[in-house]
Amino acid sequence: MVISSLADSLTRSVETVGDTLSEALFEPVIRLGVTGLARSGKTVFITSLVANLLDRGRMPQLSAQAGGRIVAAYLQPQPDDTVPRFDYETHLGTLLGTTPNWPESTRAVSELRLSLKIQPSGMLGGLQGPRTVHLDIIDYPGEWLLDLGLMDKTYAQWAAETLGWLEGRDTAQDYLEQARAVDPDTRHDEMVAQQLAKAFTAYLHVARAEGYYRCSPGRFLLPGDLEGSPALTFAPLPAQESSKRGSLLREMERRFEAYKAKVVKPFFRDHFARIDRQIVLVDALGAIHAGPAAVEDLRLAMSDILGAFRPGTNGFVARMLRGKRVEKILFAATKADHLHHTQHPQLTGVMQALTRDAADRAQYSGANTLALSIASLRATTEETLTHDGRELDCVRGTLLETGKQAAFYPGALPEDPNVLLAPARDGAKAWLDGDYQVMNFAPAKMHLKPGEGPPHIRLDRAAEFLIGDKL
Repeated sequence: MVISSLADSLTRSVETVGDTLSEALFEPVIRLGVTGLARSGKTVFITSLVANLLDRGRMPQLSAQAGGRIVAAYLQPQPDDTVPRFDYETHLGTLLGTTPNWPESTRAVSELRLSLKIQPSGMLGGLQGPRTVHLDIIDYPGEWLLDLGLMDKTYAQWAAETLGWLEGRDTAQDYLEQARAVDPDTRHDEMVAQQLAKAFTAYLHVARAEGYYRCSPGRFLLPGDLEGSPALTFAPLPAQESSKRGSLLREMERRFEAYKAKVVKPFFRDHFARIDRQIVLVDALGAIHAGPAAVEDLRLAMSDILGAFRPGTNGFVARMLRGKRVEKILFAATKADHLHHTQHPQLTGVMQALTRDAADRAQYSGANTLALSIASLRATTEETLTHDGRELDCVRGTLLETGKQAAFYPGALPEDPNVLLAPARDGAKAWLDGDYQVMNFAPAKMHLKPGEGPPHIRLDRAAEFLIGDKL
């Protein structure tokens, strides 16, 4: 195991040196990781970002566009031959069709390469020809990102933590009863292992539907071709100081280690460890609507996510010696179009507060972080209505469930994010001072002018933070 790990590290180092020299001497490559927790809109973000980089009429905050430095942008085959291509054209067609709809969510890793031809600026800019910068966008499920935190844990640690947060949830009691009814030291029985794994997986699906975010192991929710395999047939059981050879607990421990070695580690090695810019999309409004417990779970998930990154600077020598590090991380609260623009500062404030611990740790390591509220695709318009003699700043859109137009007032977010975070940390069951609602809107029909991408909110600011310095 140790020799294998050393060999992996050496191979990655050699690959990194080669990539670094190639990028420095020829055409720079930005590897942008896009992930998000449940219902955050990863697919829509990538589709809208690419469309707005190809047709940049709605990107005034991207300095390279404002300065006229982007000569052209075009799609190319992605460099990784074994990674599926992100199906940009199909997703864009779904959003722009005569009956627009949201595309299917991310279920596996995919990749897309967008190449930008840049005219250098400055005194010598006119003497140099355009250079090419490649943007490789890597899309992967947020559930897999949380799995990276398992790498440094033993089965006993993971089981104790998981059982700890299950104890306080009513919908987890069915699984807990099954787990308590089993003697971990009894001889391994495959049918018992399968029943426990199925019950635990069923609860993870319930937890995600309830608005919780720490739903790990992630492949239990998105198993793919691993469904039914021993690597996905384990569950948390009360730990003991030692377990008998051949016991149920010993087999659970073995399968947990197999999951880390065969599922989590290859994802880290082949995809995650090569990322140097990252955006984490978060449906913060959905968490607020779900209640204080979901908000606290989101805050803890944000902290866990940063633990999976290797934040820091990506200087030439540093990259040769230790491999790539994530040098910029954007935490973006999505669905800002579900709020009137007057409430966007409050949503950004909530996002900043949720990621404060994570951002402080990243900046200490030399990484640059930003919290932002965005809408990858604007699905609403704004209007002010009078109700009971009071003016309400509302948004209007097409309801996803019925197809009817409706105006919606979600409730006012507090100026001070601690009004939400404090009761969440204290274990409150419900909000005392507010009733926060969410509405599911369908994409609006769009009639785009030549040179314009889909309408959005602050997508250009997100792009400027993530890639602007390279353009």
